[in-house]
Amino acid sequence: MGPRIVVIGGGSFQWVPKLLVDVANTRSLVDAEIVLQDIDPKPLPRMVEWVEHVAAKRSIPLSVRATTDQRDALDGADYVVVTISTGGFASMRHDLEIPRRYGIEQSVGDSVGPGGITRALRNIPIFLGIARDMAELCPDAWMFNITNPMTAICRAVTRETQIKTVGLCHEVTVMQFFLSLLLDVDFREMRLEITGVNHLPIITDFTVGDRDGFALLRELMDDPARTAEPLAMDIPDGIELTKISPGDRWTRGDILGANRLKFELFSRFGALPAAGDRHLAEFFPGFLTAESDWGKRWGVELTTIDARERWQGRHIAELDDLFGAPEISRMPSGELVAAAIDSLITGHRRELPLNLPNAGQCPDLPANVVVESMCVVDGVGMRGRDEASAPAVLAEQLRRVSVAQEHTVAAGVSGNRADVLAAMMADPLAGRIDFDALDAMTSEMLDATAEWLPQFT
Repeated sequence: MGPRIVVIGGGSFQWVPKLLVDVANTRSLVDAEIVLQDIDPKPLPRMVEWVEHVAAKRSIPLSVRATTDQRDALDGADYVVVTISTGGFASMRHDLEIPRRYGIEQSVGDSVGPGGITRALRNIPIFLGIARDMAELCPDAWMFNITNPMTAICRAVTRETQIKTVGLCHEVTVMQFFLSLLLDVDFREMRLEITGVNHLPIITDFTVGDRDGFALLRELMDDPARTAEPLAMDIPDGIELTKISPGDRWTRGDILGANRLKFELFSRFGALPAAGDRHLAEFFPGFLTAESDWGKRWGVELTTIDARERWQGRHIAELDDLFGAPEISRMPSGELVAAAIDSLITGHRRELPLNLPNAGQCPDLPANVVVESMCVVDGVGMRGRDEASAPAVLAEQLRRVSVAQEHTVAAGVSGNRADVLAAMMADPLAGRIDFDALDAMTSEMLDATAEWLPQFT
């Protein structure tokens, strides 16, 4: 019998199909026992059907069951993957619409800024409940968090419990793929050093074999003829980029144009933020202004609830298409869950971008806060690989964000409104407005989402 992998939020059309294909594609996990748990029973039969379909198509002993009982799901788990959204779209609508009335536009609204803060306040009590059940029912299990805001949630769990917790995000992997296309080099030859927090991971050093990757990148950016050249392969479906070049072929200029914010920061400060620009803009609110048409000048679009609802519909349709496909894809999804579990089980060493408590891998930030860096995963566990420092101006921005996240965690645990206001003041995006307006906005957001904030009542 293989490992017992529990997915809390197991009805997710966005996450469960791709994560379970990765499991089926990983030799050490083909006999895993999958337990899907969700408070909403409606999507669970479809997800069970999908896992059974994958197992039958591949002729592997992968097994699955579903439940709405969290404690039943967690009993005896080896790995617990959490993908939830407390309050769903109904709560997230307040995250976006209330700040908009106070002059704050958010390109995502789920990691930092006023929306990221209130989303954390909703999710933290749920995660702590999961962790406390794990401490009783599966104390040696790992919690794998893929829910936003990743940094604040992981920090709350590691601060308040002894549960081994890691946050896994695909943003750095996607950026490494883009760099391999830009420079026409083997993905596996690249070595990145990273410091930062989730959705603001900063590449501080970059080599391709024995060559300076940053120097190669600068040479490319200074050569218009090369940037107009087609890529060795087209951008795969699922990676959302807007093509700006004429013709059918994707070019290097398309990647540069879709990531102009991060490359502007690289040109100015010599280090390369590695998350998507729509996330990065919320850490640097000078890119989200009326003067820039709220990010449009930088290629950043504002994510609306309507857009999220359309994406949900697309995820549902994509699962229907997968059922009709003649075979199960062997292409990795780009997510890190299956790879990390495989390394823990087999001892096969991997170097992955992970979110873990700071044990010196990010010296710009305090000890024990959760940071994103390149890490080693093997049979011993997970740990930071490097010590990487950001350029001074970016390090200062990281420290400010970390302060806001620490106040967010404190508020999420205690229900102290003063900590929420402190988090809003420290946050670069939320803290840009008049103090009285900030106070009013904070109160309005807490009141509007009160039904999902039991710690405040």
